[in-house]
Amino acid sequence: MTTKPARGMRDFLPDDVRRRQYVIGIIGDVYQRYGFEPLETPSVENIETLIGKYGEEGDRLIFRILKRGDEGKAGEADLALRYDLTVPLARVIAEYRAQLPKFFKRYQVQPVWRADRPQKGRFREFYQCDVDAMGSSSPVVEAELCAAVSDVLLALGFNDFEIVINHRQLLTALLNGAGVDPSRHGDALTALDKFDKIGRDGVAQEFTERGIETDAASRLLAWMGTAWPADWLPWLEQQLPLDGAGRAGAENLRDILALTAATSAAPHIRVEPSLARGLSYYTGAIFEIKVKDLAGSLGGGGRYDNLVGMFAGEPVPAAGFSLGLERILVVMGDRKMFPEALVATAAEVMVTIWNADATGDAIRLARELRGAGLRVDVYPDADKIGKQFKYASARNIRFVAVLGEGERERNEVAIKNLTTGEQVPVPRVGVANYLLASLPRT
Repeated sequence: MTTKPARGMRDFLPDDVRRRQYVIGIIGDVYQRYGFEPLETPSVENIETLIGKYGEEGDRLIFRILKRGDEGKAGEADLALRYDLTVPLARVIAEYRAQLPKFFKRYQVQPVWRADRPQKGRFREFYQCDVDAMGSSSPVVEAELCAAVSDVLLALGFNDFEIVINHRQLLTALLNGAGVDPSRHGDALTALDKFDKIGRDGVAQEFTERGIETDAASRLLAWMGTAWPADWLPWLEQQLPLDGAGRAGAENLRDILALTAATSAAPHIRVEPSLARGLSYYTGAIFEIKVKDLAGSLGGGGRYDNLVGMFAGEPVPAAGFSLGLERILVVMGDRKMFPEALVATAAEVMVTIWNADATGDAIRLARELRGAGLRVDVYPDADKIGKQFKYASARNIRFVAVLGEGERERNEVAIKNLTTGEQVPVPRVGVANYLLASLPRT
């Protein structure tokens, strides 16, 4: 029997967990500074909650849960593992709207599951870090989301990221202007969403396979492959006439960009005409985070004004951003971006047990040191002191506290610094203060 986890799933050892907690802590701290509140939802949703919200590609990747007991004989599914955090949020808003503020801002860090093909940085079980604002269609919402995400990445040590932005209404106008049949818009967007993965030629091939006419595909790819100027709206209007919705989308995109100029996102944001975001629920601005030398993105999002209405029966303006925690961890690990302190052991001090008679004193000392805020381990056996030192050193524990017979008689504790090899006697009442002064605090 194999001891490896299922494909696309992972075990997290202590160093892995410390890194994850470090990143999640920074994300939560930044989002709270922007006024976002925490939320959690169940891992399992009713299947009808999820189906039909993600487009054809997404629906195929939903992990279905077969009916249980006698009802399960037909092999049908009535439940599913959570695919993302956005659709469950929409359900929550519809269910608890009367209890929530008019402008509800939430962040959520929980695992999601996708029946995808595993590869580097892509797993079947992974965490998403979502931040969403409900109740307003103002471009201030998108500008704040971009600023919050920028602050997260800057706090983590990234400086080479880009937030690329586009607009679904503008994309629709481009599709219409290129002559793509409206019945093929979904196919065109699905293909465009793979632009940065399979390139221009790959998208062209997929256009053909999906029945997009050759002339329309050529015109569309010409616009996507052109570097848009800084003052892109007048230039774009020279390329094709924008209908009312297309102009509204272009102006909304321009307003968002103008507002982000006053935020930390300003040096990192740019318009990317090929950005499509494959999920079908987006209605306005869409975003992705790109980092040099990374296939795919570190996260993405956009405006989805109609999604909550599918549950609530009335439209609720909404926009959000999702960070891919796993990809962030992979990139930070490859680039050695984590603080050195994170690889240290969970304990700062280890208390030895000199002999069985001294066990009670060792436990009491550990309790006193923990009460002072120190992370303390106790060697569980009355073993040779050299073996205890060796164990502490292997775990990167910096200090060892020894309560030998002589130390107990003198009401002292011998403190050995495993980094320097120095050992000093310290009065029992002053041990905690001595160690606190000797250890760097984080």
